[in-house]
This record gives sequence, structure tokens and C-alpha cells, in this order.
Amino acid sequence: MWIFLALIFAAEPASVPTLKILDEIRIRDPFVLPVKETGIYYLYGTGRPLDEPGFDAYKSTDLKHWEGPFPVFRSDKDYWGQKDFWAPEVHLYKGRYYMFATFSPKSDGYRGTAILVADRPEGPFVPHSEGPVTPPDWAALDGTLFIDDEAQPWMVFCHEWEQIGDGAICAIRLSEDLARSEGAPATLFHASAAVWVNGAEFGNRKGLITDGPWLHRNQDGSLLMLWSSFGKDRQYMTATARSASGKIIGPWAVSSSAIFEKDGGHAMLFQSFEGTQVLSLHQPNGKPKERAKFFTVDFSNNEIRLKAPLLSEITGSRQKETTSLP
Repeated sequence: MWIFLALIFAAEPASVPTLKILDEIRIRDPFVLPVKETGIYYLYGTGRPLDEPGFDAYKSTDLKHWEGPFPVFRSDKDYWGQKDFWAPEVHLYKGRYYMFATFSPKSDGYRGTAILVADRPEGPFVPHSEGPVTPPDWAALDGTLFIDDEAQPWMVFCHEWEQIGDGAICAIRLSEDLARSEGAPATLFHASAAVWVNGAEFGNRKGLITDGPWLHRNQDGSLLMLWSSFGKDRQYMTATARSASGKIIGPWAVSSSAIFEKDGGHAMLFQSFEGTQVLSLHQPNGKPKERAKFFTVDFSNNEIRLKAPLLSEITGSRQKETTSLP
């Protein structure tokens, strides 16, 4: 009898995962890592869909149908970051994958960005920096990696409005192994430099907010930065700043208007396997409706312009069966 049952179970096909489309995935701060060697896109973000302390991810071969979530990092009781788990970004650097992510300690201390590392984009990621690499006495978040023309790594991040009122975007040098910051941070600009930014209230507090910096090198050598804040009618918006010198320390000229005004932000850029430049952001900003949105972009005259939703045709029901990703 046992042999008969074993043969039956052995003959059953392996279960095929049900895939999701983006409209079915609640996520903030969506970050896409394309891995050309395997033909897989990885989607990381804020949300904790598995309801455990850490970060989860999804993967796709076509940007349309996503497998997951699956865990990529779990915080144990001894790790300094015990709350928030915000805005993970994963960067390939010198053959390994580094996650820049925002955490808060359980009690004493400030929110900040720390760096994790893994040998694969699926993880498991483990702590790399000893605590945050943002200044220890600063309330900070949303760190991103930038490598300058001399191969010097930097982290660009936000100094929080909660501490200084007029939020700022700053940069600090990192050690070559990305394990720690070096030197003093430089303030690139404040939120008040953008005329479209309005103060936003959270609880009984009001301030000018900076969120989600992302760097892009233009063809003319200048640097373009995406960043987000709140504008008219408390709409979450995405705008740009430009360093004509091509240097991370600037000077930075902040755009007088937003490139996306419809309650969406924390944007980043990636290139599809077909060579299309894509902007990712979350929209709307209000809980619990946040979803990842992808747009094709144009870089004419070294400025960025959103063209059309990349996946606007994907509005129907999800694909029920497909081959499992590796």
C-alpha cells in the first residue's frame, strides 16, 4: 500500500506558483534590480507582505507577472534595526549584492540607513555595516549608492524634516568596501529650494520633506537626481535636481516643477532587458492602496520626461499558471 501511495505522489506534478500582477502587490518605494545574466527582474520595497521583521521580494522575467513574496532579510533580536524596515535598494558592487535600507532602533537612537550584503539577489542578506552609515546623531533615511568618476563610493540620503524642519538631501563618502562612512556629510540642497514644495502635516507636526533620492548620469556628463516631497493639496510628487558640474557635491539646481504630480513618488530608474529606460515609483501614496507603477522615459536635452505607462495594457486577470522561476 505505502509503495502504491508513494508512486501516486511521485507522479503528481510539482505545484506551480500563482503569479501576481503589479495591481495585486501592495508596495511602497519600489526598487527594481535587473539581472541580465539570468533574465530576472527583482522587485524590493517597503511593505513586509510576509508580516515578519525584515524585507521580502518578488521576481519576474517580463515585468508583468511576479512570483513571491519570498524573504531576503530577517532581523534577529540582536540587530540594531528593529523597526520601520523602509526603502530597500539592492546594488551590484564588486561582485556582491549590497542592500541599502532604512531602519529604526527599538528605543534609543535615530532612524538611519544601514548596509546589508549577499552573494545573490535573493539573499539571504546579512548585516555588512555596523549599524547605520548615516550620522549617528541624525534622523536620516532613504540612502542610495552612487559611484563617482574616480570610483569613489558615496551614499546620498535624506536628513529628516522631523529633526531639522526643512528636510535636506545630503551625501557622504563611503569606504571602498561599503562597510562605513568616511568624513563629514555634505548638504546638497533643502526641500525649500523647490518652489512647488508645501509643508505637510503628520500628527501635530509640519515640515518640508525630502524623500527617495536617485542619481542618473546624463550623456553630457551632468548628474540628474530624482527626489520626492509633498506639493499642492498634499499630493506626493516627484521632481528633479541637476548638477551641471557632474559632481555629487554640486552645485545643485532644483527644478521649479515636478515631473509627476499625481500622488506618486520615491522614484528610481532601471533599464529593461530590451534596452528601454524605465522609471518606477509608487502611487498613490495613501495606505493601503500603494502600488508600483512603471513609466517609459525620455532624456531629451538631458532632462527627464515621462512618456507612457510601461504596463498599461496589463489590466486584466492574473496569469494562473506559468513556469516557476529559478
